[in-house]
Amino acid sequence: MSSKISAGGGPIVEVAELTREFGRRRAVVGVSFALSAGECLALFGPNGAGKTTLLRVLAGLLRPTSGDARISGIPLPGGPPARARVGLISHRNMLYEALSARENVAFAARLYGVSDADERVEASLQRMSMLERADAPVRSLSRGMQQRVSIARAMVHSPQLVLADEPYSGLDESGARALTTLLRELRSSGTAVIVVTHNLSEGLSLATHAAMMQRGRFIRYEAVDGIDAVAYATSYREALAGD
Repeated sequence: MSSKISAGGGPIVEVAELTREFGRRRAVVGVSFALSAGECLALFGPNGAGKTTLLRVLAGLLRPTSGDARISGIPLPGGPPARARVGLISHRNMLYEALSARENVAFAARLYGVSDADERVEASLQRMSMLERADAPVRSLSRGMQQRVSIARAMVHSPQLVLADEPYSGLDESGARALTTLLRELRSSGTAVIVVTHNLSEGLSLATHAAMMQRGRFIRYEAVDGIDAVAYATSYREALAGD
């Protein structure tokens, strides 16, 4: 449905001094970055650092407290036009358990107004090797299979931005390989990607940029091609130890 090129050819993601508060607690504090078509940000940090909150703001599920966040030039939360440009993959699959895998993906396709919905649903399920179990109720599927369905659902409308929050959680080796291949293909086709992971080597291999997040802030943000992976891992361990 949505094009791979952001409005005006500018960045797909633009974040400037973004802050999100919950009462007196500041979950995201003064975060700024931008991603263009085909770029990927690997986001690392301890539990509670604010990573999931940041992704929920970018998905249009939370309103920024202050600062500015835009998807393809649309200020967030932005409503349906912004959400139609985003695909969210979470470690919580958020599927309708009484529906089949195919019905879950088809529901998303209808929600986003995908014109060739039947074909896109089949292609998304096939991409994640779920066609053989497509008519099984989600509640009967393993945790890993449910995650595959969740990924297929997030991809069915060809989003401009994919937000992947610990997407490898629950996947077996085959599913993890399929996801890595998918994320690489998405980048090659011009999709912007943000992946939250605790696996530094996997994240750095996928990404063009990397950020460490701690207590709501980016404490490091840089291009991956300037990173020494061993030194980066040491810096990350030191940041965790001081948290």
